[in-house]
Amino acid sequence: MSPEHPANGGEPVPLASHNDVVKDRTLFFNTLRSFHHALLSKFLIPVIGGKELNLHVLYVEVTRRGGYDKVVAEKKWREISAVFDFSPTTTSASYALRKHYFTLLRRYEQLYFFRNQAAMLNHTGSPSFHAIGTIEAKFDCCYLVSVKLGDETLSGVLYHPGYPGGAATAPPTCTALVPYTPVPHQPGRRTRRRRSTDPSRPKPNRSGYNFFFAEKHSALKSLYPNREREFTKMIGESWNKLSPEDRVVYQNYGLKDKERYQKELKEYKERLKMGQTLPF
Repeated sequence: MSPEHPANGGEPVPLASHNDVVKDRTLFFNTLRSFHHALLSKFLIPVIGGKELNLHVLYVEVTRRGGYDKVVAEKKWREISAVFDFSPTTTSASYALRKHYFTLLRRYEQLYFFRNQAAMLNHTGSPSFHAIGTIEAKFDCCYLVSVKLGDETLSGVLYHPGYPGGAATAPPTCTALVPYTPVPHQPGRRTRRRRSTDPSRPKPNRSGYNFFFAEKHSALKSLYPNREREFTKMIGESWNKLSPEDRVVYQNYGLKDKERYQKELKEYKERLKMGQTLPF
């Protein structure tokens, strides 16, 4: 019989020790589901790269590094994402892990790992993440906005405070366009984002997967010249099927290329510095 937290919004209490839930995957999920049930919070297992995220592994990896706050402070999310061996085509895995941990496991961690019930109850708010918003148009009752959250861009309507359009009813008639001039981007920022056109600047290093991709792409192009649009998927599948021994060969290529780039970049910067200090 699985353990149960108090239902109907009662304050959860730990039903097992941290060591027990770490060792027993079934106990972990039973206590986690009961925990969210007691808080009347939604609990669904997230999907990343087409596969369900193993929340038990995520909890174990974060807590063994000291918990959520320490992982954030020490920027360990990329290290944790490597444990899951996500597909090379999966983007923003570190960001997704952090978001899902905050939503589903942060309060559970406070109760089971830190045994801090008061702190757990203080983390009932929505998670806070960095987002970039842009006002696309301004009307008499609302704004048309787009928000970039990670790699995803969301568009929608933001009504003025107190306007009835914010309720879950039919949207009001809102057609009066108000002149609006967006703030221009700072030239300095755009300049920094552009790739350097200096021909003497070292070529950026490539990852192990980049070397594998180039090798396989060349072979596939000669074998299937009319199926080039499928190459990315085919190469990704081949990479996932590589044995650890075969994969490390390409990863070593990437490490050597990284060393090459760092060395050449250092020399390049030294040349620039010397050129700036030469008298006219």
